[in-house]
Amino acid sequence: MPTPRTAFAGLLLTALSLLTTAAPVSATDNPRSTQKITATANAAARKAFYTAAFEQHMLLTYTQSGLTQSGLSLSVFREALVGYYNLQQRGLASATKPLLTVIDFSRSSRLKRLWVIDLKKQRVLFNTLVAHGKNTGEEFAKAFSNVNGSEQSSIGFYLTGNTYTGKHGLSLKLQGLEPRYNSNAASRAVVVHGAEYVCEDFVRQHGRLGRSQGCPALPPALAGDIIRTIKGGSVIYAHAPAAVNYTSSFLQLDPALTAFARTQGLAKL
Repeated sequence: MPTPRTAFAGLLLTALSLLTTAAPVSATDNPRSTQKITATANAAARKAFYTAAFEQHMLLTYTQSGLTQSGLSLSVFREALVGYYNLQQRGLASATKPLLTVIDFSRSSRLKRLWVIDLKKQRVLFNTLVAHGKNTGEEFAKAFSNVNGSEQSSIGFYLTGNTYTGKHGLSLKLQGLEPRYNSNAASRAVVVHGAEYVCEDFVRQHGRLGRSQGCPALPPALAGDIIRTIKGGSVIYAHAPAAVNYTSSFLQLDPALTAFARTQGLAKL
């Protein structure tokens, strides 16, 4: 049985063959035009191959990681993965730290809506509760801000920074990467930390999770382990509810495909 890499190589060769022979070029055509047509066809075949490989890899990671049963939707995971590879393509995220943290703010705060995923080993390291800001909503997150003093959560892509010990114990600094959505994370002191109000007991007593001043606060029992795991340049994606108008260049597929192909060794085929 052929390996996935061998199957991908066969797919690429087939696609190239079909596209380069689909429109035969007359012997009287200009050689430069012929070269241009061939190059365009090859580029189209390569993009089709990379896209198919990415979608297959995404589905395989989603299923083998057990995300199907965890409540993280496939569409949100796909967005996060596209952003992850976009950040690699821009040199912002390193392929040597293949961790992706997803926060799905479209889910009720009563539910576990944070996942830390090891993309290399294709497994979920953590799946837990996470708080949103007190002015973001009650049970559900509805309003988001990048403004100092708003006490609202921010959405979009982040890189994790260094740790420090503050009033909430071990905490993790965040670098917001999107000017419209989260670039003021550092000046707002939006960090990952543990908080007593992030627990099942609080949910049972109040019908919702406790809320922060805008930080993605975690259960104290897990906060330290999660922070130590994701610190130092890993990617976090905070997904917004559908009603929020979030658009991002990090969700563009083409640059993500380039980084994906390179990290998977497909660009050498």
